Amino acid sequence: MPDFRPRPGTTTTAYRLKKPIADINAFNVIIRSLVYDNPLGCTRYAIRMKGHPPVRKVREMYTAKFEYRNGDGKRIGTTIEMYDSVDGYETGIAAVISNMANIASHRGKPKHLPEKDLFSVMLQCHDHSGEQYYLNIARNRPSLSSYRDGKIRERVETWASGEPALA
Repeated sequence: MPDFRPRPGTTTTAYRLKKPIADINAFNVIIRSLVYDNPLGCTRYAIRMKGHPPVRKVREMYTAKFEYRNGDGKRIGTTIEMYDSVDGYETGIAAVISNMANIASHRGKPKHLPEKDLFSVMLQCHDHSGEQYYLNIARNRPSLSSYRDGKIRERVETWASGEPALA
């Protein structure tokens, strides 16, 4: 079972994965499951007469890394591109690879390095006890923050231990 370790003086815990989440598709499956299937048992809530879902994305960041190689295969440059959605990430990669002006400027062909890409989504969750907390899922580390009740941590640990991509 993943052992989320509390940081002294805060209500933040983190767990470093033994190996990063395989790719954007596996990552997206985890996030969609948390938001739509709600395995943590979060509840809807209202503030100032406005309803909120049990789990919602607060922030997303997807970083694609590229390197440029010349005709001899020598690396002559690198770049990163950041996107705020999975769709942007996927279409952005295709755009970088096919951008002829960029290829001419670098004087080399871009190669996407998917194993070096980074993904991160922060989810705001509303516990049935009324407490709000944040679950941040990054490609190499899930973390839990702004919680007080230890049962929330236990629920997240139980969920993470049953998630094959987080093993």
